[in-house]
Amino acid sequence: MTRGCTIAAVAAMLVAGFVTAASAFDPDNPPQPVLLTWIPSPLAPNQRATRIVIDKSWRMMMIESKGEVLRVYTIGLGDDPVGHKEQRGDSRTPEGVYSIDFKHDKSRYHLSMRISYPNNADRARARKMRVHPGSDIMIHGTPNGLEWWRTMLMDRDWTDGCVAVTNSEIEEIWSLVRVGTQVVIRP
Repeated sequence: MTRGCTIAAVAAMLVAGFVTAASAFDPDNPPQPVLLTWIPSPLAPNQRATRIVIDKSWRMMMIESKGEVLRVYTIGLGDDPVGHKEQRGDSRTPEGVYSIDFKHDKSRYHLSMRISYPNNADRARARKMRVHPGSDIMIHGTPNGLEWWRTMLMDRDWTDGCVAVTNSEIEEIWSLVRVGTQVVIRP
């Protein structure tokens, strides 16, 4: 199976959450959903991510190492996630190719890793629009002191443009990702 097919298969299983078990559709006897679970392989102690792929429309983040998907996470985005981030305060998550440029272990959101937004093209677009492009787009956990709120937060978009995961997930991601890791954010 090719890498693209593997990613598509994992995405379909995790994000959709079910597949139909019937081979032909019968309107009098509709297929019943079958829940699928992807059980990730154990990580090697020295395993490191080479790329993070964020798919905004699927609300999914994949951690890859040399083309192999290591982990897949469901994510929360900004309050207005459709489209590329254009200016400060628009609650959008940027789209494009970036990198992790800073890891913050004393964040207001458990742990956080900053995405290198804005890049030169983002700054030029903002200058042309005469707006501030925004900054400090992070991958982070839940707000400190509100870990109990996690179940309410993770089913919706609630950030100001960041990418949110649970605290246990950000801890795992933190151990896999180094400063400089490529981040690809798709619409």
